[in-house]
This record gives sequence, structure tokens and C-alpha cells, in this order.
Amino acid sequence: MTIETQPTVAEVAAMIDHTLLRPEATAADVEALIAEAVALGTYSICVSPSMLPIGIPAGSGLKVAAVCGFPSGKHTSPVKAAEAAEAVLHGADEIDMVIDVGAAKEGAFDRVEADIAAVRAAVPATKILKVIIESAALTDDEIVGVCRAAVAARADFVKTSTGFHPAGGASVHAVELMYRTVHGDGLGVKASGGVRTLEQARAMIAAGATRLGVSGSRALLGEPGAGSASDY
Repeated sequence: MTIETQPTVAEVAAMIDHTLLRPEATAADVEALIAEAVALGTYSICVSPSMLPIGIPAGSGLKVAAVCGFPSGKHTSPVKAAEAAEAVLHGADEIDMVIDVGAAKEGAFDRVEADIAAVRAAVPATKILKVIIESAALTDDEIVGVCRAAVAARADFVKTSTGFHPAGGASVHAVELMYRTVHGDGLGVKASGGVRTLEQARAMIAAGATRLGVSGSRALLGEPGAGSASDY
């Protein structure tokens, strides 16, 4: 698929990390999340690491992502690395880590790179590492600096947002800038936070997003009986 092609509903679904990161989430909620993800045909589910390990239906192809250093990113690098390693041990196929946004605001991109590199060292190369940058809280120059740090640290994706930051979530502008910065180095871009409609999802994909973080996937995809899509 090229970024000029409007994806079908099924193609959008196959790019979604179907997400449940509410603090009050229960094991029953995760079971429902899995069932819904399989029914909708999403790429993966994304959960808090305390919810692992979880059973995925055999033959479904559904991947499991877990967050790390979530949602503030203000954990030390060894703590993030240990959290990521434990999540992989308990079945995570992908890790979505949060950077220290304050370091990015200070222009300390060497620290950002070192933080990402510590988690990368704890996550096998066969597993996907996504780097959450909180793009809404950063200037364009800071977004570029963080994306370059992610490239240098051998991450697989850069991701817009946690969905919890008061500055907001994904924007087409941020996704375009992130795509231009990392695409030549082979990294993907995940748009997350505030992606609530199929129109918004398609706009993010057209801007360069190769993955979407969505909690209200059924509503976004227009499935019957759905409520409104929401942030994480």
C-alpha cells in the first residue's frame, strides 16, 4: 500500500494496536479486548505489563504489545529496561516505551538516545521496540531530535503519544514530520492518542503512519453496537 492509496476498513484494522491501558482494567477486560481484536482483525493488542502473561487464541496471529515507563517516561533507564525484559519474558512481542520528555525539552538528545538504547539492549532484536515521544509536547526541532535519537538507538518505530498527556495526542503534522525524519532509516511511525474516526485514521496513514494506537477500535471501524472511540 502506498501513502496515496486510501486503505479499506480491513486494511486500517490490520494496522491497529487495539489498546487497553486504563488503570482500572481487569483480567476480564483484557479477555474482552482479545476477543474484540480477533473479531475486528486488528494487528495486536496493547496492554499494561502487569496484565501479562495472557493467552492469545491459537492461529489468530494476534500480537501482544506492552508499554514501558508508562505514562510519564520519568523512570530510570535500568527500570525501563527491566520492565521491558520482564514483559518480553511474559509473552510481549512488542514494547512501547516512553522517553523522558523533559530531556527532549532540554535538548539533551544524547540522554534520550541512551535511554532508548538501554531498553533496546533488553529487548531482543526479534521483538519490536516503539518509542513514544509525546509529539504534542515538543517543538518541531525537538521531534526531529528525538526521532534521530530513536534511529541511532536502533528502535523500530517512533510513536506520537501515550494518550495521557494534557498537551494532546497525534496530529497529521507531527506524523508527517516523524515520517520524513525516520522513513529513510526504515523505522515505522505509530499514530496514537485521539485517533477516533476512520477519517482521522486514514489521514494519519496518508501522512505516513504505519501503525495506529486505538482504544475504541470497534467505533472507529464502524462496527455495529459500538460506542464512541476514545483515547487510551
